[in-house]
Amino acid sequence: MIGQVRSFNRTVTQRVGALDDAFLARGRALGQARLLWEIGTGGADIRELRSRLDLDSGYASRMLQALAADGLVRIEPSGQDARVRTARLTGAGLAERETLDRLADEAASAILAPLSRAQRSRLVAAMAEVELLMRASMVTIAPCDPRLPQARYCIGGYFDELAGRFEGGFDPSVTISATDDELTPPAGLLLVATLHGEAVGCGALKFHDDAPAEIKRMWVAPAVRGLGLGRRLLTELEARAVAAGARTARLETNGTLTEAIAMYRSAGYREVPAFSDEPYAQHWFEKRLPRP
Repeated sequence: MIGQVRSFNRTVTQRVGALDDAFLARGRALGQARLLWEIGTGGADIRELRSRLDLDSGYASRMLQALAADGLVRIEPSGQDARVRTARLTGAGLAERETLDRLADEAASAILAPLSRAQRSRLVAAMAEVELLMRASMVTIAPCDPRLPQARYCIGGYFDELAGRFEGGFDPSVTISATDDELTPPAGLLLVATLHGEAVGCGALKFHDDAPAEIKRMWVAPAVRGLGLGRRLLTELEARAVAAGARTARLETNGTLTEAIAMYRSAGYREVPAFSDEPYAQHWFEKRLPRP
């Protein structure tokens, strides 16, 4: 499998021109051309650019300086925060971006042109699948202090979604608690998933001596659904529960969350009689965890 991935990488980098130090015959490398495209017509926060492209700070700065020296980009303080720098395309930069867009379209057409109609459909469908899976591989999952902004963002997104989907809304004050202290080791933990430095999902555990671990706060941002992130979070939570000594995992959920219920069932959870007085719960699930 590793050999196939490496072979794919070699083929793609050659075919798209990444090996050429004058990408699309414009006299600059692919990295600089990509920065021009990402800055876009409205400008971009440099920190956000680095995060979005997973670029080292020094490397990004050198590329931006080269583009500025060519008169394509200007760097200026943000209008909202002088400490934040923004990159904006000059008139020449906008014209260059338009030229690169046209040449990139022509390069894409050149890839498709030699193929039959059926081959084109296969290639485009395969590209879409590869892109989806590559995005999934970029997501990282790690424990997070529930008091940090990334954690707050995810839990806020979880509350907002429940409020929009539950009939009658959702009031966090009446649901079974999962406070910061309860989601901090050794009482429990919170996992946060990130993509390009942005929080995109979470899941939590509450531990109890000689009792099942509780799975709480399962949420995935709408923008990254379809990447299998919910299952990854669930699998990681189960592994953490086993490491903490739990032999069973439990969770409760509402009937409107049909996607979550389908995932729990496919992951081996079985529906059991109510084991809590959670006011929003309509289904209760339990799974026997493997021995460590």
